[in-house]
Amino acid sequence: MSEFLTDYSLQPYNTFGLDVKAKSFAKFKSLETLKEGLQLAKNQPLLILGGGSNLLFTKDYDGLVLKNELKGIDLIKEDAEHFYVEAQAGENWHQFVMHCIANNWAGVENLSLIPGTVGAAPMQNIGAYGVEIIQVFDHLKAMEIATGEIHTFNKEDCQFGYRESVFKKSLKGKYVITSVCFKLKKTPDFNTSYGAIAQTLEDMGVTELSIKAVSDAVIDIRQTKLPDPKEIGNSGSFFKNPEVDKIDYEGLRAEFPSIPGYPLPDNKVKIPAAWLIDQDGWKGKTFGQIGVHKNQPLVLVNYGGGKGADIKALAFKIQASVATKFGIELTPEVNIV
Repeated sequence: MSEFLTDYSLQPYNTFGLDVKAKSFAKFKSLETLKEGLQLAKNQPLLILGGGSNLLFTKDYDGLVLKNELKGIDLIKEDAEHFYVEAQAGENWHQFVMHCIANNWAGVENLSLIPGTVGAAPMQNIGAYGVEIIQVFDHLKAMEIATGEIHTFNKEDCQFGYRESVFKKSLKGKYVITSVCFKLKKTPDFNTSYGAIAQTLEDMGVTELSIKAVSDAVIDIRQTKLPDPKEIGNSGSFFKNPEVDKIDYEGLRAEFPSIPGYPLPDNKVKIPAAWLIDQDGWKGKTFGQIGVHKNQPLVLVNYGGGKGADIKALAFKIQASVATKFGIELTPEVNIV
C-alpha cells in the first residue's frame, strides 16, 4: 500500500477536473495491498477509483479513496478461433485496446479512445460504434470487500444491461474488480456499419480493412466530436440513450418527423439522447464556467473552475426540459458522488 495521504486533492484523478478533496487517499498495486486498504476502510465510506472518467464529484469525499493501479496484460490461453487475454483492472483502457491491435487480437477496435480503466469496462458494460463489452467478455475476478476473498464472475453472473451490470445494482459497493478476461477473435469480424465509420474509412483512403484501420477511424471520429478531457473537463457521454416502446416511438415520430430511432429486440427503439438535447436547444450553451459542448450536446463540460454541484444542477435542468418536450426521462450514465 502506498502512503496514506489526508485532505488530498482529487483534481488529477477525475476527467471533469474538479478540485475536490478526499479525507484520505492511497494507491494499491497488488491484491495484498488492496486487501490491506480494505481492512483500513472499515467503518468509513470507501471509493475505489479507476480512471475517474465516469465520475461527477459534487463535494469533497468524506472517506477513503483507493486508487486502482493493478497492471499487467497476459495471453492466458488460445483455441482455434480465439485468444483469451487477461488484463489487470488498473490498466488504461485505450492502451489495452492498442496492445490488442498490436498483437492482432480482434474485437475491441471499435472501443478505441474510450477513457477509463479496464476494471470499469464491465462495470459499465461500455460500448461504442456497434460494439459492447458483453460481446468480447469471458470472465472477471473481483475481491469481496467484506472478506477479502477473490470470486470469479462469468457473463451470466455479471447481469449485463445497457451501460450497467450487477456491480452497479445489487452488488454495488460490495466488490472490487481486479482483472478482466476477454475472448478476442483470431479472424476479425469487422463492424463498420455504425455511425460514420464506413465514410471515415473511405475518406482515409482505406481499401483493405484491418482492425487497426477501424481503430484509426474510430479515433478520428471521437477526436472530431468529443473534447479532450486534458483540455476541457468532461466525462464523455453524460446521459444514456433512452429506450422506448415502438408504439411510443411512432407517436413521437408523428409529432417530430425527424426523430431518429434504432430498432431493438422486444419492440423497443433506442433514441439518441444527443438529438433530444440538441432539439431542445441546449447544444453549445454556457453557464459561467460550465456548459454543454458545442459539437456534442451529450457532453457536459467544465471550462475550468466549475463546480460539480453546478454540473449536476445543469444535468437536472436538461432532464426536466427533455421530459417536458418529449415525455422521455434521460438517465445519467455518469456516477454522481
